[in-house]
Amino acid sequence: MKNFERPKSLTELVSETLRDWIISGDLELGSQLSEARIASEMQVSRTPVREAINRLEMEGLLIVEPQRGSFVFSLEPTELAKLCDARLCLESAAMIAAIRHDPDRLAQQLGECVDKMTAARAADDVPAYLQLDSRFHQILLDESDNRFLNDAYQTIAQKMSALRNRLGRHPDHMAKSYREHIEMRDAVAARDTDKALAILRDHIGQNEGSYWKMATSR
Repeated sequence: MKNFERPKSLTELVSETLRDWIISGDLELGSQLSEARIASEMQVSRTPVREAINRLEMEGLLIVEPQRGSFVFSLEPTELAKLCDARLCLESAAMIAAIRHDPDRLAQQLGECVDKMTAARAADDVPAYLQLDSRFHQILLDESDNRFLNDAYQTIAQKMSALRNRLGRHPDHMAKSYREHIEMRDAVAARDTDKALAILRDHIGQNEGSYWKMATSR
């Protein structure tokens, strides 16, 4: 039987647009949303906007406060520390599993991603580089052969992308990020799991990672 693609509902379209605005940085962290303004800009009624807001609240990208309204998520230093801890735990487990499962494929996938990162930096294409940064870390989960790890990671992946698009644009961070991605690729290719994990820990650990340093230095 032929499969037909179901057209996306207005709620899905509004959700995708709002999600993109949050992750890309078009909406500031902690900023309040106006249902009326969003409905007007997207030329839809308030119903799909309200449903989209409920959906993004479940994803953790929005916070809905009774009597106050809907706000883009924001993170205090203590919350960022917990997010970094969770991310490090999940990505470390994924890296170990991926190296055990198919180290050659993992090295190939990471290598191809780093090559694209190199091209993005040469073209000074910051948005492309940041998307590839997200892709590099997602590869660890994709190649772990553990869908439960991947499912758990998706609960924080979008928040990390949103933070990356805000904090990751700093030239010093990008230079450090690029260098460490190369080092992780090389360590994986050399089957040096301990070294790869150490680099990952320095890359995203709450006391070492660039997000932590930049976010708490304000």
